[in-house]
Amino acid sequence: QVQLVESGGGLVQAGGSLRLSCAASGRTSSNYAMGWFRQAPGKEREFVSTISSSGDSTYYADSVKGRFTISRDNAKNTVYLQMNNLKPEDTAVYHCAAKSGRPNYLYTSYDYWGRGIQVTVSS
Repeated sequence: QVQLVESGGGLVQAGGSLRLSCAASGRTSSNYAMGWFRQAPGKEREFVSTISSSGDSTYYADSVKGRFTISRDNAKNTVYLQMNNLKPEDTAVYHCAAKSGRPNYLYTSYDYWGRGIQVTVSS
């Protein structure tokens, strides 16, 4: 089992920045690819970004490319999502997730999920 806890969300004005953190515990989290997904009210869960277990490979949704950066510190068992130039359409509950094997954008392939954290961007 891997337990995931997100932090760092909140309310920010458009154009502002936030950094989300996802602290992992349990099984060696450094062996897992990690992803960030988000879900806005009335919408389906949406892929945001993912990173390989080593941190060498990263992928982003087109909607956040150039604005968001995913990273990980395996010594701290933590994954980060730096979000810059935030837009109102980024408002959602953000979840981190872990999966064995290679990273991908399919939320159904992830085995472990955090409860999520709210990010609200005001215009």
